[in-house]
Amino acid sequence: MKNIMMAIRSLTKRGRHNEMKIISLALGLAVGFVLISKVCFERAFDDFYPDTDRIYRVYEKALLNGKLDEFERVSGGTVIGMREMMPEIESSTRITWAANGPMVMSDTKRKIDASFYVGDSCLFDILPRPILAGGDPKEILSRPMYCLISSELAEKIGGEVVGKSFELDTHLGTRLTIGGVFEAFPENSSLRIDGFIAMPSLGEFRWDGSMNYVGNDAYTAFIKLRPGAAISGVEKQIQAFREKYQPIEELKKMGVEIDYTFHPLRETHLMDETIQRMNVMLSLIALALIFTAVMNYVLIVISSLVGRAKEVAVRKCYGAGSRSIHGIIFSEAVVHLAVSIILAILLVLACRETVEELVGVSLLALVRSAGPILLAVCVAVLLATGLLPGYLYSRIPVSVAFRAYRESKRYWKLGLLFFQFAAASFMVILLAIVARQYDRMTNDDPGYRYDDLAYFNTRVIPDSSRIATAMAELRRLPEVKSVAATYGLPMNGASGNNVGLPNDDKDLFNLADLYYVTENYFEMMEIPIIEGRTFNPALRSDEEVMVSRRFAEQLRLTAGWSASEPIVGKSIRISEHSTQVPTATICGIYENFRVGSIAYEDPRGTAYFYHPTCAGYLLIRFNGITPEKIAKAEAVLTSLFPDKELRLYSYADEMRGLYKDTRKFRDSILIGGLVTLAILFIGLIGYTTDEVNRRRKEMAIRRINGATLADVLRLFLKDISRILLPATIIGALAAYAVAGLWQEQFTEKVPLSWYLFAGGVALVIAVVMSVAGLNIQKAANDNPAENLKNE
Repeated sequence: MKNIMMAIRSLTKRGRHNEMKIISLALGLAVGFVLISKVCFERAFDDFYPDTDRIYRVYEKALLNGKLDEFERVSGGTVIGMREMMPEIESSTRITWAANGPMVMSDTKRKIDASFYVGDSCLFDILPRPILAGGDPKEILSRPMYCLISSELAEKIGGEVVGKSFELDTHLGTRLTIGGVFEAFPENSSLRIDGFIAMPSLGEFRWDGSMNYVGNDAYTAFIKLRPGAAISGVEKQIQAFREKYQPIEELKKMGVEIDYTFHPLRETHLMDETIQRMNVMLSLIALALIFTAVMNYVLIVISSLVGRAKEVAVRKCYGAGSRSIHGIIFSEAVVHLAVSIILAILLVLACRETVEELVGVSLLALVRSAGPILLAVCVAVLLATGLLPGYLYSRIPVSVAFRAYRESKRYWKLGLLFFQFAAASFMVILLAIVARQYDRMTNDDPGYRYDDLAYFNTRVIPDSSRIATAMAELRRLPEVKSVAATYGLPMNGASGNNVGLPNDDKDLFNLADLYYVTENYFEMMEIPIIEGRTFNPALRSDEEVMVSRRFAEQLRLTAGWSASEPIVGKSIRISEHSTQVPTATICGIYENFRVGSIAYEDPRGTAYFYHPTCAGYLLIRFNGITPEKIAKAEAVLTSLFPDKELRLYSYADEMRGLYKDTRKFRDSILIGGLVTLAILFIGLIGYTTDEVNRRRKEMAIRRINGATLADVLRLFLKDISRILLPATIIGALAAYAVAGLWQEQFTEKVPLSWYLFAGGVALVIAVVMSVAGLNIQKAANDNPAENLKNE
């Protein structure tokens, strides 16, 4: 305790650079702790359920014409049949999407944004949450038109919510009753859902396929094993299950084979390769930051060794042993680390909004998931900052009390600087690569024109004739260039359907079905028609189809046609559409464009069908988009649909939103790079200041004997320059390896050009030499007589 008190009293003592040590350590810990907490949060998904080790999520594995794919959703009846057939399964449940948009309270007509899924009566048996109000969740989820809502949604509604009724804005006239309130799922849950509607209500919202064993693969499914049961026991019975519930022979004729896989629930989040790569990247950046901060702390402590040598030697004269010296230095490290942690916490709290926006999680959730790991990091930092300096100080001989201490520990200091130079080079180059990749993603040509484009969701307008009226009214605005309707937006991806030939049950391949558009869609989006024509509005909706170049190539390949075989005019069968019209005629082929994003691009061929007023989205191209023009268009929509809250969205803004995770990662790298450079500057200034003070008399004598300023700078910068280039090259190589790993998630990548690495290395070298040179130049210009007056 005495050593701790001495360390506290010495915090403001001159010559020990305690402020520099504490600030650099606090900066590194603040950013490092946030990044480590984010990684811990991602690794702790869905680990809060009781018996979580017995909960598995069911995936569908489909073989279609020799291509095997795994899908995260299954048919509605799959897990029900498994539960009835397999004694290892204690319970099973499935959920499917219902609506995501405003709910309209029946009593107040107030609209509240909420997301709803349909769930069966066993949902809370497997994924339990405390019931805060209402009755038995099993009973509620068995009653048609009843639902359970989360505590967060209940707070938004206000008051006593059990028994209140509401309608979904997309299904006005279909009234739901709130039967109970459950405690909201935590942030590390894959089910951040506001409410669950009872499964018997599904038919009121869309087609009820809840007991299908093949098709309508729209259900997220879970099973819970009995205590002591193994998942291998379930897997052994899958073939028998398939034989009982699947038309295997019919599926084989179509070239389809359906199997199932099971993954522990708490591992499913980490199955995403993008999340795996992000965790690796954030861990490396956190390690680099904390390691740089620790090395800088040790560097400054060692730089102070010459000035404190006499103090340590005098203590030894009075009987202090190596253990006592170790205790003094270690106590100082404890105090400095404690102050640094406090400053780091205050810094994070001061930047709370920025931190939560970057990581997408509340600080409270971060701390809950990372507490033990952060404690372990603090212990490791304490050992590194206390033991190594303590060892060096304990080796100071007693004779130093009577003569000058000449050992500079220069090689120790240069070695520590080496790691900091490498970390700075790594961060600067990685930042340049991430920034270029983000720029490519947000400015890349997806194959269609989306500038000056806005859209709104028309699914809340049940009457298609009113959509046609809205299109006509919007076209009258002088600010509007054109208007079109589409079932879906290319950036949102597409669902799938199977393609076959007439009078043949065999499916050839699976396409990305974009469903319906109006006749002017291709002209508006500036998607080139490379063969044939657009739709004939006089025909029925599913009689004609337009396909992409990639679709045409896949059709030729799988049908066994030659490369010169004309595609336009061919009749094909597309599942789901063939229920209305048995076959569709290909009337045109358009150029490929991106479906999804660069990070999640759909590689399949695409197809469009015609509909004069298809429900989905209304696209509006302005003559130069501005907030004022959007507001004017919204006013027209409000006058047409006063009972709806219709909002126009900029397509370009939403496209940038697809890459918000990349932007956040770029910003994290930027903050990490700035902190690394700040720590480097602190360490570099401390090193050069120490060297100048140690060699001040030598410098004065050299100046008196005719040495120029350039000679003095060359003398002092020689040691730094020897380690600077190798260190920055090592940092560049590390950045190359990490950037390559990160870019694997993108279909389009910026090239890792040599000049990015050369520029990063040159920038770090220029900054280091400039900072060190300016610090040395100031001392070199001092009056030599002042430095020698005591001789």
